[in-house]
Amino acid sequence: MVVMENKTKIKICGLTRAEDIENVNKLLPDYIGFVFWDKSKRNVSKEKAAELKALLASGIKAVGVFVDADPEFVADLVKDGIIDIAQLHGTEDASYIERLRESVNIRLQERIDSSRDKGDTTPEFEIIKAFNVNRLDSLEEAERSAADYIMVDSGKGSGVTFDWSKLEGLERPYFLAGGLNPDNVKEVMEKLHPYGVDVSSGVETDGVKDAAKMVRFMKALR
Repeated sequence: MVVMENKTKIKICGLTRAEDIENVNKLLPDYIGFVFWDKSKRNVSKEKAAELKALLASGIKAVGVFVDADPEFVADLVKDGIIDIAQLHGTEDASYIERLRESVNIRLQERIDSSRDKGDTTPEFEIIKAFNVNRLDSLEEAERSAADYIMVDSGKGSGVTFDWSKLEGLERPYFLAGGLNPDNVKEVMEKLHPYGVDVSSGVETDGVKDAAKMVRFMKALR
């Protein structure tokens, strides 16, 4: 169960470079995201993500972004400590989520069994299920999700805003994504009070993360 806090959670997604990690380590958002989807310009390989995760400050959780990925692939990323959370943007349903949890639990148990430190405990693993608000028949679909968290967006990293009034009546805590940037995020937070916000293209210039925009985004919320 998600525990509500006064502080809006912040996720900066689509990191691909060592300098991106250096910048978030200074800003300390709650989450960062690595995209594992070959149709995205922000796609990273498992090897690249591992390299970047090794540079990430320990207090920041790494989220893997997937679109109908093989659960075994996701589970291996969790086992290897590359991601802490899976964010699902495809057609993943309750059955998929159950299979993913089982795969992750098996991999994490393997990790513990092979560890020299028998005092190791199972790391916490969580799932975010994203919903395209423009395709939802009703908010009940998102409300019923078996994931730990839900996200509402206007598409797979589209960077386009949507009619926020569509979220009226959504009672479950949610991450908000889609068209957020340093100039509008404070207004959005004050109107909608989301559990968390997710930004990617809104803190980029010419397709790469912009340190100054990231600073402005964080300052608008903190």
